[in-house]
Amino acid sequence: MKLDIILAGVGGQGILSIAAIIGTAALKNGYYLKQAEVHGMSQRGGDVQSHLRISDKPIHSDLIPMGECDMILSVEPMESLRYLPYLSPTGWLVTNSKPFVNIPNYPEMDSVIDEIKKIRNNININADDIAKELGAARSMNMVMLGAASAFMDIKVDELRTAIRDIFERKGDKVVDSNLKAFDAGLDFSNKNRA
Repeated sequence: MKLDIILAGVGGQGILSIAAIIGTAALKNGYYLKQAEVHGMSQRGGDVQSHLRISDKPIHSDLIPMGECDMILSVEPMESLRYLPYLSPTGWLVTNSKPFVNIPNYPEMDSVIDEIKKIRNNININADDIAKELGAARSMNMVMLGAASAFMDIKVDELRTAIRDIFERKGDKVVDSNLKAFDAGLDFSNKNRA
């Protein structure tokens, strides 16, 4: 088993929580894990990215080589485009369609979406609206994790257990809302995959 994921987004969108959940699930299964994170002024809406490398064999580098990434999971659509050179020809691009406009020259959304649609394996989901409909606007990142989980070699139940482990200190209500958000994202991907 080998799974290379780039997590991308903007500071405050929950990238590090997604990384913690995937990492927790991987380690509980006895997989090797390497992670590299970059925080670009994340407190001020700067870009945040994380390379996650998971394998059943030892991993020698924490950075994913160009063209070998199995998945880009992006909680911001323009940020997903930044990492396309890393995506393998058979890799998945799973991105939130709701922009976080943090720069004055943010491109037209139609052109961003057109670029996303050029990727053969893509899921474009409005995770913000789904989370709001569930009454859990802060769980947008869990909607995204759920959407991406349909294309990972980590069992869905193992990711759910990791969500419980990560959020249990915040109480049952928080755990339940995050699990509902995760399930809504998974349901979206299962209904919209090509």
